[in-house]
Amino acid sequence: QLQLVESGGGLVQPGGSLRLSCAASGFTLEHYAIGWFRQTPGNEREGVSCISSSGGSTDYWHSVQGRFTISKDNAKNTVYLQMNRLEPEDTAVYYCAATESFSGYACYFTPGVYDYWGQGTQVTVSS
Repeated sequence: QLQLVESGGGLVQPGGSLRLSCAASGFTLEHYAIGWFRQTPGNEREGVSCISSSGGSTDYWHSVQGRFTISKDNAKNTVYLQMNRLEPEDTAVYYCAATESFSGYACYFTPGVYDYWGQGTQVTVSS
């Protein structure tokens, strides 16, 4: 079965860093675009970052650009989201999602595009 499992969330002070992991099983990430999304109570799920199946194309939401970095390790079949200089506004449940992509350089910020989702990991940024 195709599964995505997020890990790495936790409590961190403003200005701190966390690295989220999205481990895939049952399929290879080489043929899937991956997106990171986050959601807070009462709000829609919003795109944070995405990476194409080849890893050659990435994109970021404006509020995290320059602070977050998405990457993938095909050998480990895992996608990472390195989060630096975290702010209280980054507090949310973070989800990773995958969609099959035949274009090695396409990634997407629209939640409806993605077919497979992890269960999420909580990130709390607070003093």
